[in-house]
Amino acid sequence: MHTVRTRLFVACCMVATLCPPAAAEPAPSAGEVARARATVKQRAKALGVASVRLAAANTRLDELAVNAGRMVEAYNGQIVQLDGARERHSMAMERLKAAEDRVAATKAAVSMLATQSYAGMDLSNPMVSLFSDGGGLEGYLHRTSTLESIGQEQTEKLKQVRDTQQVATVLRAQAEDAYTEQQRAAAQAEEAKAAAEAAVDTQQRETEAIEAEKVTLEKRVDAARTEAEQLARQRATAMEQARLERQQRLAKASGAGSAARWMTPGQTTGDVVANWALTQLGKPYVWAAAGPSGFDCSGLSMRAWEKVGVRLDHWTGTQWNAGPHVPLNQLQRGDLLFFGKVTNNPGDIHHVGIFVGRGMMVHAPQTGDVVRIASMWRRDLVGATRPR
Repeated sequence: MHTVRTRLFVACCMVATLCPPAAAEPAPSAGEVARARATVKQRAKALGVASVRLAAANTRLDELAVNAGRMVEAYNGQIVQLDGARERHSMAMERLKAAEDRVAATKAAVSMLATQSYAGMDLSNPMVSLFSDGGGLEGYLHRTSTLESIGQEQTEKLKQVRDTQQVATVLRAQAEDAYTEQQRAAAQAEEAKAAAEAAVDTQQRETEAIEAEKVTLEKRVDAARTEAEQLARQRATAMEQARLERQQRLAKASGAGSAARWMTPGQTTGDVVANWALTQLGKPYVWAAAGPSGFDCSGLSMRAWEKVGVRLDHWTGTQWNAGPHVPLNQLQRGDLLFFGKVTNNPGDIHHVGIFVGRGMMVHAPQTGDVVRIASMWRRDLVGATRPR
């Protein structure tokens, strides 16, 4: 009985040793990453709304600016017409003065003619006319004929006076009406111009306010996205590191030493390269560095392939020709992606990343950045190499 209990205790210990408790979830947790991404989505939605508002505000501003331009030109046209009306009014007033001068001259001529003709006599008394100049009846008849002629001339002169006065009155009324109407039109044009310009100013302020709001929202989205990316990278790094540690423990337990021998079943050399590169996420870009605390682009690819026993120079120029060039539709994890231009000068290829699958790569981008995952589809992508 004692022996059975002892064997049972030993078996339990072995089970506990072979089946360790489940490891805690790597930090940050999946929930933290999900919440960070939800924040990005929420802020991006607000940014989208602001972008739509800004587009509408800019459209309205353009419409108001066009309308203001029309109002300004309409005002300019009214000013030109007002200048013409002012000139026509001035000319009409000159014509009016000339007409009034002619009226005055005609009245003076009629008055003088009457004075000379009648010489102060009372022509209503025939006897006065008959004997006033000693001419007798014959002289009277001659004078009567002359006076009748003078009367006709006076009548014609007076008619000319009335016509001239009427013309002058019409000219004065027309000139004043035209000038007054043009002043009114110019004043309305000025009001329309001022209103249009004020609308543009108001819309400009509104547009600028929305633009400022959009900039603030963009910064908030960028901050949230950066935080989410950092959490995702940290989680990916922690999970990959945990996986690699498990693999290393298994390899150590089996006595395997080389990278090829501690790969899991079905894993390729390129998988080892890509997986190791993923463990370097978040490390800073350092010019001309090749680890362990920082990398530049070719330093990262050199160290990654070094893990599987392939030696590469610390230079994109020779890494480009370190193996066969692979068509982009036949990429495998671990292949090196090159960017720049293919020329006789190897230095024109200026950047390299490590393909990790699904159109993504791990690379050390530039000064001030960190090793990160990014899309391989850049405009300066020139091809891929599979080192050997």
